[in-house]
Amino acid sequence: MTDGEHARGAAGTSAATADEVVRAAAQAFGLGPARPDGHGPPAAAQRLSTDPDTVERDLIKLVLTIVELLRQLMERTAIHRVDEGDLSEVQEERIGMTLMILHERMTELCDRYDLTMDDLNLDLGPLGSLLPHNGA
Repeated sequence: MTDGEHARGAAGTSAATADEVVRAAAQAFGLGPARPDGHGPPAAAQRLSTDPDTVERDLIKLVLTIVELLRQLMERTAIHRVDEGDLSEVQEERIGMTLMILHERMTELCDRYDLTMDDLNLDLGPLGSLLPHNGA
C-alpha cells in the first residue's frame, strides 16, 4: 500500500468512526435534523418551555436548585465532620443553626414562587435524580 492509499484508508476509517459517533450521540440525545416541511417542532423543542411569561420563575427554579444542591452537600459535610469529631460544640451548634435557617429561607422562596422542594429536583435520566428524595 502506498503512502497515499494508506492516508486515504486512515481518513476513511476516521470519517466512518466520526459518523458512528455522530449517529450514537444523535440517538442518545434524541437529536434529529430540522424539519423543513413544517410538520411541527422537533421533539427537543417540544420539551423546552420558552414562554416569556415564566422565564422569571424558571430562572428562580434553576437558582434554587443549585442552592439546594449546595445546601445538601454542606449538610452532609457537616454531618461527616461531626461524626469525625472535627468540630467543637460551639461550631456544631453554629453550623446546625445556619443550615436550619438556610432550609427555612429555601422553603420561603419556594412558597413565594409556588414551587415545592420536589420541583427543584432534576431528572438526570439513567443517572437518576439530582437530589435525594425526601431525606433519602
